[in-house]
Amino acid sequence: MENNYDVYLNYLQKNLDKKRFYHSINVAKESYKLAEKYGYNKDKAYLSGLLHDVCKNESEEKMLKMFKEFGIILDDIQKSQYKLWHAVLGARFIQQEFSIEDKEIIDAIRYHTTGRANMTKLDKILYLADFISADRDFDGVDYLREFAYFNLDTAVFECLKFSINELCSMSKPIHTDTLDGYNHLLIKKMRLNNCTLLL
Repeated sequence: MENNYDVYLNYLQKNLDKKRFYHSINVAKESYKLAEKYGYNKDKAYLSGLLHDVCKNESEEKMLKMFKEFGIILDDIQKSQYKLWHAVLGARFIQQEFSIEDKEIIDAIRYHTTGRANMTKLDKILYLADFISADRDFDGVDYLREFAYFNLDTAVFECLKFSINELCSMSKPIHTDTLDGYNHLLIKKMRLNNCTLLL
């Protein structure tokens, strides 16, 4: 995998607005720091953070056209949640545009908005970095940052829980990947704490 950062940065500067570009840089930096903390490849983490929102500022019309071109079929929840589109599209886009074939990077970008069950370490790093990057200022972000460098699973679990609560409060659909990720980490936590699981 060739990390041609000049090409990536040039593309992002041309295709993202200033706020989204700044966010992408911050997520890349946060991903790098988390990778360093949790013993993961720092370059892969940085690249994933840099490119995670590569399609974020595309219009709905262009995204729909690209879905068709790439043969991507959205499920019903994805169709109802425009905010999920850029992750699905971005994962395919980096393969087509930048010839990135690293499955861990592709999957991390694909699931950075929803999470999923059995998340890889890179999945978790990118998901968390996107939540707590330096430019984030929503209510509750400081609480989430407290966990980030204490325990990776706990931090991701708290972010998933936060996301689920927020979507519930707005009466919006919750993707099954998010629920699967939450349940997976909750059951893992219960087992570690020797809690009784009903089988």
